[in-house]
Amino acid sequence: MKRAFSTFHALLHNPREIMLGTNLISDFNDFKFKSPPSYAELPINDNPEYNVPVAVNNAIFSKVPTEPLTGKLHLVCVSEEALTDVLDLDPKVSESEDFIHFVSGKYLPEGGLSVSHRYGGYQFGYWADQLGDGRAHILGEYVNSKGEIWQPQLKGSGETPYSRFGDGRAVLRSSIREMIASEACYHLGIPTTRAGALVVSDEHKVWRDKTYSGMARQERAAIVVRLSPAWYRIGSFEILYKRREPELAGKLADFVIKHHFPEISLDDEDRCVKLFSEVAHRNLDMVAAWQGIGFTHGVLNTDNISLLGLTIDYGPYGFIDHFYNHYVSNSSDDMGRYAYKMQPEIIIWNLDKFAEALVPILKVEQIQQIREIQATLDEYVESRIRETFNLKLGLETNKDGDEVLAKDLLGLMQATMADFTATFRQLSEINLDQLCDEDALKEHWSLIKVNKAKGWDDWVKRYRERIDLETVSDETRKARMVKVNPLYVPRNWILQEAIADAEKNDFRKVRHLLEVFKNPYTVNEEAEKLGYSSQPPSWSYGLKLSCSS
Repeated sequence: MKRAFSTFHALLHNPREIMLGTNLISDFNDFKFKSPPSYAELPINDNPEYNVPVAVNNAIFSKVPTEPLTGKLHLVCVSEEALTDVLDLDPKVSESEDFIHFVSGKYLPEGGLSVSHRYGGYQFGYWADQLGDGRAHILGEYVNSKGEIWQPQLKGSGETPYSRFGDGRAVLRSSIREMIASEACYHLGIPTTRAGALVVSDEHKVWRDKTYSGMARQERAAIVVRLSPAWYRIGSFEILYKRREPELAGKLADFVIKHHFPEISLDDEDRCVKLFSEVAHRNLDMVAAWQGIGFTHGVLNTDNISLLGLTIDYGPYGFIDHFYNHYVSNSSDDMGRYAYKMQPEIIIWNLDKFAEALVPILKVEQIQQIREIQATLDEYVESRIRETFNLKLGLETNKDGDEVLAKDLLGLMQATMADFTATFRQLSEINLDQLCDEDALKEHWSLIKVNKAKGWDDWVKRYRERIDLETVSDETRKARMVKVNPLYVPRNWILQEAIADAEKNDFRKVRHLLEVFKNPYTVNEEAEKLGYSSQPPSWSYGLKLSCSS
């Protein structure tokens, strides 16, 4: 199956549409949702005891009002690009009280329908039964000036039937991490949900045990507004399969195809086979992009896998610093199930569960068709990863042995504890004939590490020979590479510094990071002064992240 590879670098070559200020909404009272939203076509449970955990049956959503944050509120940051590009909002509206009330869950624009989504999932390989939006509310659907449909969702906006005895809240540290990563990944060319704005309360506190040590402490509650065309996951079908609701599964499949996969005809008898294929390949394109940027999600449970192939539910993620193929970003992942190197395999495992969930609505021959597709997925993702790393090495053609060239470089990086992001970027900036020149390498702190590896000279020789086959100048090679090898990624230490300041209501670093990650491939003088492309400080290697948020 041939498929255009649209992830990782595609966004880098498609300039963002710049909207004229006259087309933007300058008064937030004029912002309205489409009424009714498309998801109103699906069964919605309407239990008046909306904030009591309960097993929901025969519904896709539950109607749940938001529970606004209380106390004095601070607007931590906004993504001006997300507001303008997605919601047609003039960034100045973020200064209004109505906008703050919107993000904090107090104000629902006209046409809104606040619901929480029901889904299940396998967590760390074990069926966890009903999960669902335990602290998130989809507010409505907005059709923007480009004709795109987007669903704003609040995360941290109160209890729902899916809270499982949680408090329905999110804390500032995790909300900042999601806000920054969502926007950074978008500009890094990774398919992702977006983030529009973030508020925090001075007085509204929640208890969290950050390290699961039994030492819980109070943290300030925060809400982030997330943006996606839709929030359906593999788990959206799994709960229907496990609860034996095939009629509803068929209805959901047709709905998802109709609204989110218009290239598939509802008249096609094999439409669910094609749905599986599209979901599978989108997600494998996504994971190939992750591998190329050194991103490790940390919690690849089936309920965290979008049917649209978007990165969702940013939690204990990490961008690799010194390269380690078995890098685990989540300290809760004791077995390393979701390690960097495992991500393609785990996505395929999750897709197997998606195929299983579709079985009740498939004919025997369609089940066989899906099995045939599944048999091709390992090779497919391997080819996408190879293409991704070829681009990182300045190669636009694909030849036998290319995967070995990339793999061997990663092996040298691992052996010398060289930095993932910096090595590729510095390889993009130095001339080929300087790669074995220690004096030239002194200006490149990560490359000088790799240079110490046994086998470096041999690798450089093979790399130069491979570049020669491209028949391009060294300047062309470097120009190609700087477009796909970033200077800046949301490293944990950078985020931690911003979070520490934000805890004291100093949001300048958070806001600055949003600016830096708008252009992660371009030198930012202030970011350079702060050391964002320098060797990470020694204290950063001790940072640990868990699912606690």
